[in-house]
Amino acid sequence: MGTFLRRNRRLVPYLLLAPGLLWLLVFYVYPGFQMLVTSLWSGSLEKGFSFSFDNWTNYTSGLSRFAEQYGRSLAYATAATILTFLIAYPLAYTIAFKGGRAKNLLLFLVVAPFFTSFLLRTISWKIILGDSGVVFGPLKDLGFLPEEFRVLATPVAVVSGLTYDFLPFMTLPVYVALEKVDRRLVEAAEDLYAGPWRRGGTIAGIVLGGGLGVLLGLIFGYSPPLFAAGGALAGAILGAFFISESFVRVTFPLSLPGVFAGSLLTFIPSMGDYINAEFLGNPDTRMIGNVIQNRFLTQTDYPTASALSFILMAGILAAVAVYARVLGTEELTTGRV
Repeated sequence: MGTFLRRNRRLVPYLLLAPGLLWLLVFYVYPGFQMLVTSLWSGSLEKGFSFSFDNWTNYTSGLSRFAEQYGRSLAYATAATILTFLIAYPLAYTIAFKGGRAKNLLLFLVVAPFFTSFLLRTISWKIILGDSGVVFGPLKDLGFLPEEFRVLATPVAVVSGLTYDFLPFMTLPVYVALEKVDRRLVEAAEDLYAGPWRRGGTIAGIVLGGGLGVLLGLIFGYSPPLFAAGGALAGAILGAFFISESFVRVTFPLSLPGVFAGSLLTFIPSMGDYINAEFLGNPDTRMIGNVIQNRFLTQTDYPTASALSFILMAGILAAVAVYARVLGTEELTTGRV
């Protein structure tokens, strides 16, 4: 075998790729093809299904009937991705630059939720956000919140659950990217007067934070005063974080590969998630994942469910392509700026 590999060195990369390619063919390509065929069926489970290449009504009817759920999934996934970024970046930055000997412990705490079932974590979040739960119950008893105040069964609860569940997927890639940043580049930038309290960095933080805060307010449907206040708060936080011009010019651009990877790892599963909307939301916060799950497992409407899944996959691919185009994945992967 060793002699064969030495004589055919060009085959070595393909042999190493073979197990992964075989896995993808068996467990991704073939099921995807089967789902495509199913999406072109017509009929029912009781009467039987028939296949036709001209049967695209499942796609057109799916888009028209469930456009609201698609839009809601996009809005919630976008909000969850923004929130995970706002939480994960300072966390990853602190671990990478200030963690010291506690880095391994802090990283373990980041991934510790993975030792618990996704379902149990979501149910725990439901208990925390309950009207009389450990957070809002005492606040109501003390008179800080009115009795009618609630977070559970609202868009905020659904996005909060998504943010919590996928936070490690954003934190780890960003940490890896920050860990690779050469500290000498930051020191050189500071020596060239790109130090703290630069007006440009403060303005960039305020504009970015304010914009993200307003966007989240619009997604959650808050009144203008509320999301304006949220934008001001986010702007103040990021304004304080971006005050170092060396961060704006050196650290953040070098960490973009981690931001790009973390955003994809958060946005894609959030788009298709249905657990958080099921346990933390209400009928008005259902996402497209809930519709697909219901069509597959409850109504046994396999053609519609398959068509909805393909529409979701196509939408995600289009969004990722636009996002990659904006950030410039070639520069991110090759390290060229």
